[in-house]
Amino acid sequence: MDNECITIKDMPLEERPREKLVALGAGALSNAELLAILLRVGSRTESAVQLATRIITRSGGLRNLPHLSLEDLQENKGIGPDKAVTIKAALELGSRLATAPREETGSITTPRQAADLFMEELRYKKKEYFKILLLNTKNHVISREEISVGSLSASIVHPREIFSVPLRKSAASVILFHNHPSGDPAPSQQDLEVTRRLVDAGNILGIAVRDHIIIGDGCFFSFREKGLL
Repeated sequence: MDNECITIKDMPLEERPREKLVALGAGALSNAELLAILLRVGSRTESAVQLATRIITRSGGLRNLPHLSLEDLQENKGIGPDKAVTIKAALELGSRLATAPREETGSITTPRQAADLFMEELRYKKKEYFKILLLNTKNHVISREEISVGSLSASIVHPREIFSVPLRKSAASVILFHNHPSGDPAPSQQDLEVTRRLVDAGNILGIAVRDHIIIGDGCFFSFREKGLL
């Protein structure tokens, strides 16, 4: 067997991801083809596209790739340290782009606008994260803050953790966020109780809790939208 690696250039022209991207745009490529461009070459027995397909399949789908460590990636035959680092860097860049703040110039007026700010960041998390959005008097975003990281099913928060940053940064109001790793954003009894406690604390401190949004897998639950706030 030839010991040369099978490169993308060895593939038929119409199957080469780079040329396909140039001709048709990135949106025309499959997940495996996009990953193959990062890999550049395959192994002695697979093309880069075949290797990319195997990695995605073995990980359980594209959404699970960000959770793989460098060591996990290198368990795939044909993936060495350089390719593993390239994949991790690309995934991190994509994650940062998805969550990059761009809302500071506008005001947050709907639950959907608020949920969109955290959807891609939180929808795939395996633990519960509790975050807050700080707003000024015109409902413009001052900052995003991470308050706590909980277990697989619970995020433990206390009013002093929630409101210490808004007080320091002179926020007029806040929107609370946390995710449900199950993908179902329906609030639990604990969610309802915690929300009521935080609303009461905010009223005492003069910082309004405008909403509490629970992020699921591509969906969300807004306490204000449902008349619970």
